[in-house]
Parts: sequence; C-alpha cells; structure tokens
Amino acid sequence: MRLHELINSNGSNRPKRRLGKGEGNGHGKTCGRGHKGSKSRSGYSIQPGFEGGQMPMYRRLPHRGFSNFKFHKGYAIVNLGDLERLADDVKEVNREVLVKAGLVRDNSLPLKVLGNGEIKSALKVSAAAFSASAKSKIEAAGGEALTD
Repeated sequence: MRLHELINSNGSNRPKRRLGKGEGNGHGKTCGRGHKGSKSRSGYSIQPGFEGGQMPMYRRLPHRGFSNFKFHKGYAIVNLGDLERLADDVKEVNREVLVKAGLVRDNSLPLKVLGNGEIKSALKVSAAAFSASAKSKIEAAGGEALTD
C-alpha cells in the first residue's frame, strides 16, 4: 500500500456543523452554548490555571528553591578556530565583522570569544569577554584582546 492509494473510510469526513442557521437543523438559536452566562458569550476564555474561583493549585502549594535563570548573562559565542578563517580578509575583528561573516547573529547579546581551536594570525579582537585560554592564545600569536 502506498500513500496515494489511501482512501478515507465512509463517515470519516463529516460536513461541518452549520451553527445558528435556523431551528430546523437542531443547532439554531443558542447554537449549543446553552442560555446566558460567560460561556455563552463570544470571546469567552479563561486563563490557564483557573479553577472556577477556587484557590488554584499553583497558589495552594508552597514554592521552595531558587532558580538562577533570570540572573544568567547570555553571550553570543565565537571560537578561535572561526576567527582564524577570517584572518586572511581582516586584521581587526569586532561584532560587525562577525555579523557580516555570518558567525554571529545581529542581536543584543554581548560577544564572548572562547579558546576552542588554534589561531596563527596576529588579530586585534574586540569583544565583551574572553576565556582565559582564548586571551592567552591571541596574545601568543601576536594579537590583541580588547574588551568593550
């Protein structure tokens, strides 16, 4: 059996219920919503966790612990191996050069250079942060590691 040979079984595709199109179809007038109340109105929705006015479960349970996530500082990361590929074209590397080369997305995160890979060219690299190994490798190659 192949995908193009599949057919729907009888009754699997039913026509859409035409609500509110008169009394004869059995779904006119209130259209299955009952009488009055918020659920009968258009635009009705409840927020997640709402339990009908009862104190919700997430408020009944104690909250313990700590998450450091909202204090975490994220970085756009570049490795030294990636910078070596740019060494033929440029001698100064900054965010604009990396965005143009496609190594960093143009976003609000600060730039951090990590020491994965080798660098042989003397490059002047400016970033918000450097790992210790990246800084030492850049300076060993005769370059400069400038922090923004």
